[in-house]
Amino acid sequence: MSYRTLLLILVLVPAALLGGARALGVTIPVPQWGRDYVLRFALAEPEAKLELPSVAGPDDPARPLVVIDAGHGGRDPGAIGTDPDGKRFEEKAITLALALSLRDELLRQGGIRVALTRADDRILPLSYRPEIARQLEADLFISIHADSAGEKDDVSGASIYTLSNDASSEAAARFASRENDADRLNGITIEGESAAVSTILVELSQQRTQEDALAFASLVVREGEAALAFVPQPRRAAALAVLRAPDVPSVLFESGFVTNRTDRARLTTAEGRAQYAGVLARAIRVYFARRGENSNSGN
Repeated sequence: MSYRTLLLILVLVPAALLGGARALGVTIPVPQWGRDYVLRFALAEPEAKLELPSVAGPDDPARPLVVIDAGHGGRDPGAIGTDPDGKRFEEKAITLALALSLRDELLRQGGIRVALTRADDRILPLSYRPEIARQLEADLFISIHADSAGEKDDVSGASIYTLSNDASSEAAARFASRENDADRLNGITIEGESAAVSTILVELSQQRTQEDALAFASLVVREGEAALAFVPQPRRAAALAVLRAPDVPSVLFESGFVTNRTDRARLTTAEGRAQYAGVLARAIRVYFARRGENSNSGN
């Protein structure tokens, strides 16, 4: 079939159909805005501009800075648990209350600066959370969460996650390819290096931050073993995006299970939150004390 013949068919056949329909008095609907068959799609809201939170505590940049991240928030409730009366408990509220309690405890003890990724019930893009710690040049990043075991209400206990080695290498390569013109990471200069060299340097930086994160995770378990209930093998590693800052030691603290009555009672009371805050604050202070000792011993 020639191109001209095909073109005639495409033009004449619809015209003939419309003419015949009109002769028979048949109306053929044509698309119009507002018809039921018009599909509408809700477009994702653009991400808000990254705004750095204020830093509380000593007005001395030489003091260590901890960034505390309350998981979830806004339209993202996180894990959900209900008590026998049907009362609903949302992870986003639990994590915010724990973050505020830890901040207040650190400020009460003094000597450490503190910033929160969110201080109210708002949605915060996942990538913003570790980036806030990076841009503030934090010395430690703690993301606080609570877990769910679904229908298994007998599962309980806290755990603490660091970044897995495989995820670390992947994140290092991606970070280097995106930001290989950055100045320094953990004192390692990567500006102007090739992509391959930058990846290696970022991996070295991330290895150092992982070692620090593992040391802090061990301190949390040690300081909390007499005050908190942990799951078996509470120190864990996973490919968690929130832990992928290459130059800030980062951990994710799963405080317990909102689906467990005992954990829930501890997570949602002032007394229980004070226990968590006390454990984490002690671990933080020991961690920075040891870092200071190691720094002094190397001079």
